[in-house]
Amino acid sequence: MPKIQEKAMLILSQGSQGGRRWLLGEQSLLIGRDPTCDIVLSDRVVSRRHARIFLQEGHYHLEDLHSKNGTFRNGELVVAPTRLVDGDEVQIAMRFKLAFVGAEETEPLTLEAQHAVPLGLRMSVPGRTVWVNGREISPPLSPAQFRFLSFLWQQGGNVVSRDAIVEAVWPEDSKAGVTEQAIDALVRRLRERLAEYDAQHHYIVTVRGHGFRLENI
Repeated sequence: MPKIQEKAMLILSQGSQGGRRWLLGEQSLLIGRDPTCDIVLSDRVVSRRHARIFLQEGHYHLEDLHSKNGTFRNGELVVAPTRLVDGDEVQIAMRFKLAFVGAEETEPLTLEAQHAVPLGLRMSVPGRTVWVNGREISPPLSPAQFRFLSFLWQQGGNVVSRDAIVEAVWPEDSKAGVTEQAIDALVRRLRERLAEYDAQHHYIVTVRGHGFRLENI
């Protein structure tokens, strides 16, 4: 039987120290490049005092400390203190990944089992990063593909017209200069990239006579 841990913990799942663990207590835990931080991540993309995790009203929260390259929770940019729950993934500047394991949870036996993989499509518009079923798309999408996908993402599943797509993806071009074939080719290439990471789900849905929409899991 796996033992039950007494305190919440962070597990570094990506980086040169992968597998290292830190127990969380009542004191704030600082993450950054500065040697005085509790979790030291020696990389120039990490700010000296990048983020902190603190206990408030019985729950742990993640806060970005005005870092240069951002702090993310499950792929979403942290703009205000955010409560952490068991299974969350904390990303520091999109270079280091730390799994949050809540107190009184079964301690993971392997890194693969440390947290549930977030299904579906997630993206960070500021970080220009896209994940599908927990895997980061690499190499990154082309600028046109990313603009198209982020436009769909921001519409929350609503249908967008071809004219709206042209304005979002090719704002510097006149509408007359972008053909139907160019839009269709962009949609096809983006679908192919997403299918590399999830061939079972069609994220970009064609709504005949109206346009396209994003159907996330």
